[in-house]
Amino acid sequence: MQAPSVGGIMLPRGNGATVRLSRGASLTDFAEKINANPASLVQVMLNLGEMVTATQSVSDETLQLLAEEMNYVVEIVSPEEEDRELLESFDIDFGENEGGEEMLVARPPVVTVMGHVDHGKTRLLDAIRKTNVIAGEAGGITQHIGAYQVATEVNDEERRITFIDTPGHEAFTAMRARGAKSTDIAILVVAANDGVMPQTIEALNHAKAADVPIVVAVNKIDVEGADPTKVRGQLTEFGLVAEEYGGDTMFVDISARQGLNIDQLLEAVVLTADASLDLRANAEQDAQGIAIEAHLDRGRGAVATVLVQRGTLRVGETMVVGDAYGRVRAMLDDKGNHVEEAGPSTPVLVLGLTNVPGAGDNFLVVDEDRTARQIAEKRAARERNAAFAKRTRRVSLEDLDKVLKAGEVQQLNLIIKGDASGSVEALESSLLQLDVGEEVDIRVLHRGVGAVTESDINLASGSDAIVIGFNVRAEGRATQMADREGVDVRYYSVIYQAIEEIESALKGMLKPEYEEVELGTAEIREVFKSSKLGNIAGVIIRSGEVKRNTKARLVRDGKVIAESLNIEGLRRFKDDVTEIREGFEGGINLGNFNDIKVDDVIATYEMREKPRG
Repeated sequence: MQAPSVGGIMLPRGNGATVRLSRGASLTDFAEKINANPASLVQVMLNLGEMVTATQSVSDETLQLLAEEMNYVVEIVSPEEEDRELLESFDIDFGENEGGEEMLVARPPVVTVMGHVDHGKTRLLDAIRKTNVIAGEAGGITQHIGAYQVATEVNDEERRITFIDTPGHEAFTAMRARGAKSTDIAILVVAANDGVMPQTIEALNHAKAADVPIVVAVNKIDVEGADPTKVRGQLTEFGLVAEEYGGDTMFVDISARQGLNIDQLLEAVVLTADASLDLRANAEQDAQGIAIEAHLDRGRGAVATVLVQRGTLRVGETMVVGDAYGRVRAMLDDKGNHVEEAGPSTPVLVLGLTNVPGAGDNFLVVDEDRTARQIAEKRAARERNAAFAKRTRRVSLEDLDKVLKAGEVQQLNLIIKGDASGSVEALESSLLQLDVGEEVDIRVLHRGVGAVTESDINLASGSDAIVIGFNVRAEGRATQMADREGVDVRYYSVIYQAIEEIESALKGMLKPEYEEVELGTAEIREVFKSSKLGNIAGVIIRSGEVKRNTKARLVRDGKVIAESLNIEGLRRFKDDVTEIREGFEGGINLGNFNDIKVDDVIATYEMREKPRG
């Protein structure tokens, strides 16, 4: 029996069958799943008005459109599920399976500090670890993510707490959300003098989405106008009810600047962990966990701060972190001391990776280097395909001609280099979210960790891209090469400045939009004939003002008789003037247009450029 046709092409029909595909799959991948010829799927897409090649990574929407046409149901496999399937193919179990109850031992809680900008998150972390982070930072913003452990005494027993030091502004939303996934408890910092602010609510929502308990630190109680009671009242509206009001959220009034009640805050974290969480892990299994941050160190190569979530990580073991892998050459704790092993909830700096992983990538220890390399390569290929699909502008046949016309769609190409993967990722996601309309597109051609190199300049030169260096500079001959090739390299140390400048550049690429602004109206009282100038209108200005060399339209009995006329001459008595104001009389010459009558109205206007929002 012959297969039914789709748009005149003979293809198997799905009858509602489900096809599982990964993000960024191609038509060839789809064809393999349904035993079809990829070329015929290309033809189907063409009939649907989209030009797609057989091997091109396409977006989820394109796959859904194609499946719908062929009566299939496409299920896009989530990144987490893809990763789980990949690891299962290597007989590796990544997740919560930690063996029997007898294998589990208590582990320290992992804490993230969140809150509104300028409410004292960095100063609180500073007070907790007794080192001054703020002094060396550009713009007072936490540019690097790290993690460290502190000890506190609760009921005469030493308890440890691990802090993930994540940046707190909304520009870092993606990283902060990832940080919350690796977090057991969130400390929400609210300034007692400011109260609940927009980013406080945003941080609160992230913590709730990650389903983590919250401890509220009411900071700046030493500042004039501080009102901790008001903060408690405001947060009640968002479901955080203080214990003293009969709720289950611990509020601690602190002053990070003066170091007041810091111990009570740490105690509240431990008590909250004990009350609502069962924090235990298997310390005997192969280590698994998450990368908190990673960067390129000139002397040591790729280094990553990892948080061990289960198992014990040891020097000499082979690990995979996202799409990076390598043998652990050395490990440093948060104080810079060399350590041989790290147990659950312990953050360590790992040396020995092949490249820089991303913030939030998971890591695991494997038996062989070959297995590690294969997992890393498959992860890299998957990410690349997903990125291609995400950044491909969909062009349909209807608007293809429009797109190809010069200037119809403008594209700003960017190359982003930064000092740490978390910063680069946050900057990229913030820039890709910029929206200044459909005429201008932003595309990140390449992103990486480390100095701006000659190959970056080469890529920028060949694709008219702007290079952004975030806390890094050009190395070697890259600067001279950029000057020679005319490549624009911009350096930033504060993320908001980069976002603002790129947004301005995008708006500058937009074709200006104009709007009509009415200037004034003139009523014709008399018509004078001139052998030299034609008909001249004797008028009185009814509203606004009439200016020489502006546009006008002629209105008769409420109907527009003529458009796009020019006010070529203006006279008051015998004098030529540039404008006549409301209530005054004068003469108007409309150039070659002579069809004017008494009681006609001349409405003048000009086209002004609309400011972009």
